[in-house]
Amino acid sequence: MDYKAFFWDMVLWTQGVNDAARQFGMQSPDFWKWVADSAGAICRKYEDNPLAVKQMVMMIEWLEEVYEKQRQAG
Repeated sequence: MDYKAFFWDMVLWTQGVNDAARQFGMQSPDFWKWVADSAGAICRKYEDNPLAVKQMVMMIEWLEEVYEKQRQAG
């Protein structure tokens, strides 16, 4: 696996998350669909390499935590 390319894709994905959050709002099903679809695409791009899968799971869990904190702050 090309680790440099993978971690650059993580940078780009994080920027995409920010764009999707601005466009849809984190509370929107469209935002979470974008997250799921794009995370799946990255996993497939790297042939479901365990590092790619675990990284994407961790990133989605992090987004869920951010969402919950925002929701609770209300």
